[in-house]
Formats: sequence, C-alpha cells, structure tokens
Amino acid sequence: MNTFTIITALITISALISYINNRFIKLPGTIGVIVVSLLLSLLILFTGKIFPDAYAFIKELTSSIDFTQTLLDIMLGFLLFASALQFDFQKLKEQRYPVLVLSTVGVIGSTFIFGYLLYWATGMLNVELPLLYCLLFGALISPTDPVAVMSVLKKSKVPSSLETIIGGESLLNDGTGILLFVILKELAASADAHVSFSHTVALFSQEVFGGILLGVISGLVAYRTMKRVDDFQIIVMVSLSMVMVISVTGAMLHVSIPLAAVSAGLILGNTSLGTKQSEDMQRYFHNVWHLIDELLNTILFVMIGLQIVLMPFLKNYWLTGLFAVAFVLVARALSIYLPSLLLKKSLKTTYKGITILVWAGLRGGISVALAMSLPESPYKEIILSGSYFVVLFSIIVQGLTLKRVVNRMVAA
Repeated sequence: MNTFTIITALITISALISYINNRFIKLPGTIGVIVVSLLLSLLILFTGKIFPDAYAFIKELTSSIDFTQTLLDIMLGFLLFASALQFDFQKLKEQRYPVLVLSTVGVIGSTFIFGYLLYWATGMLNVELPLLYCLLFGALISPTDPVAVMSVLKKSKVPSSLETIIGGESLLNDGTGILLFVILKELAASADAHVSFSHTVALFSQEVFGGILLGVISGLVAYRTMKRVDDFQIIVMVSLSMVMVISVTGAMLHVSIPLAAVSAGLILGNTSLGTKQSEDMQRYFHNVWHLIDELLNTILFVMIGLQIVLMPFLKNYWLTGLFAVAFVLVARALSIYLPSLLLKKSLKTTYKGITILVWAGLRGGISVALAMSLPESPYKEIILSGSYFVVLFSIIVQGLTLKRVVNRMVAA
C-alpha cells in the first residue's frame, strides 16, 4: 500500500469515525474517536470470516504503518509544539518545582514501584517476565502522555494550579522516561551490557539538554524570521518548517524531539511577534495550530484503535493487563505522594489534590510506540499487550470520568 493510499484511508476513516461519534455516540472528542475505532476494530475481528475483504484491508493498512516511527519521529513534534504553543509559561514558572520533581523523581519512582509490583504479580501468576523487563515496562508506561493529557484537560475543569502541574509534567517528563527506557533497553538487549554513571550522564545530557537547546535555537530563529514579515502564509510556513526541521535534526543528532518541540512552542507561544502583526493575525496563527492539533489527535487515536487488529494476543494476557492497570495507578499515587511530602507548599498534599493528579495522569500512544520499538524477545508480547490495556483504560475510563472525579473532589 503506497503512502498516498495510506494517508487517504486514514483521513477517510478518521472523518467517518468522527462523524459517527459526533452524530450518534456523542462522547468527548478524542475519547469518542478511540472508542468508535476500537469498536470498529473488534467488529472487523469478529466478522473477519463474513467480510474478509474489510478485514484484509484494515490489516494491510495497519501493517503498512510503522506506528513507532510515525508517532515518535513525525507526528509527535507537531502535536507537542501545538500543545506548548497554547501553554502559559508564566503559570509553568510558578509551578516549576512540583513540575520538575514529578517529571523526574516521580517518573523514576513510578518505574521502580510498578516494576517490582509487576514482578511480584507475574511470579504469583506463573508468568515468566524477568525483573529487568518489568522495570522496562515501568519505564515506558510511567511517563504521562502529553498528547492524551492535553486533549482531555481541554474538556475538563481541573483547578488552574493542578492543570498547570499536570500539563507541565506531561510535557517535560519525556526526558526522564526516555533515559530510563534507553538504559534498561540496552541492559535487556545484552546480558553483558554495562551502563556506567558517566554513560548515563552523557546520554541524559544528549537527550534532554540537546533537545532543549535544539528547540530554543529553532524557536528563536523562527521567531526572528516571523517577526520581520507581515504575511500570514509565510508565518505559518515558517512554523511548519521549523517543526519539520526539529524532527529531522533531532533524529539525526539523537536528541529529544519532544523536548525540542515543547521548547520551541513555549518560546513562540509566549512572545509577541511585534508591531507588524495584528492581534487578529496572531489569533489566526494559534487557531491554525489548534486545528492541526485536533486533526492529528484524531488520526492518532484512530491509529491506536485500529492497531488492535494486529494484536490478537491480547486475549492471552488479559489478567496481566488488569494487574498492570492497577499497578500503574498505585505507582503514580505513591510517586506523587512521597515527593509531595517535600513540597507541601508547592504541591497539594491533600487527598483531593493527589486523587486528581493520579486520575489525570493519562497514558497514550507514546507508551504503545515505545513498546513496539522493543527488540524481539519472548517478553515483547506481554509488555505490548499490557501497555495496550493500560492505554485503553487510561484514555477511555480515566478520560471519561475525570470531570466527575474533579467535581467530586472540588465539592467535597
């Protein structure tokens, strides 16, 4: 299946699913999209023998898409730039301490808590999954997904301070998650692999600081270019080009593309383009990127829903998947509560605040993409299946009930 056919099919299916959700099911935006696409995938699986052509087409379509590369190397830069563009840097600065702690200490703590809990559970279930792979699972599932989080936060009424913490954490915890994932992946790839402290520091510096530096430079260059023109078409093209350059350059330099996109988005979203641009033009610029964000979000969640056609092994690991869902919530609660003891003034240590932070920590396509990037091993299927269980529960159950949880906590 050629590239144009894939794009045509994805956009057409996305439009159809969005129409069905908007016209009949009426669930909130992206949540409704993933629910309908999931139901469509299950219908195709169950009726595969009755409608073999439809099953074959969807299977060929999903097989033709490199989900990991498409999301991490192409779509994610656009999605995170669009999200960061709308983010208030001043609010982020006010909540910098809890955001930094949760995006570093919180992710590390959650990884190890989840890993050891899963190792204990798989031992009881007589499922073979070494501790190193349990920790690897924890590393890819612990960071909250900025795409899923930001799409749900837009529709919720989370208190302003907590919304900033949740959104800021999701935008910045990528560096810690990638560092842990890469290190554990190297250890899992070879029993003789040795990761020294100096190697860890170098890898962290390259991924995190390299990504931030790339984003700052790209953002400043784009800002100075856009400031000197008053043509809206040029402004939009410069911003699109900048995100593409970040994606290509980030992949070549092996630095964090998400952190680079976030850095550039924060710069362009919190600076004025100057006197040549009217307020209307700046508002149109943000609206264009909001539209791009919504379109790509829809396509991404359709892709997540359709991927289940390629995962017939989900039924083999449903019990492990349920344990993974529970352990993710426990690990997140503990990884928030323990650091919050050191940040009593900055981070709400009340039951209400922790409950909202835990329930709003959604996982999404990034976790699935990282799981798919794992090298072939006897343990890849169980990690990929478990990731899918967590992501579906996170987006559908947590996403649909977040508003209710927030209202109950605020009213209590």
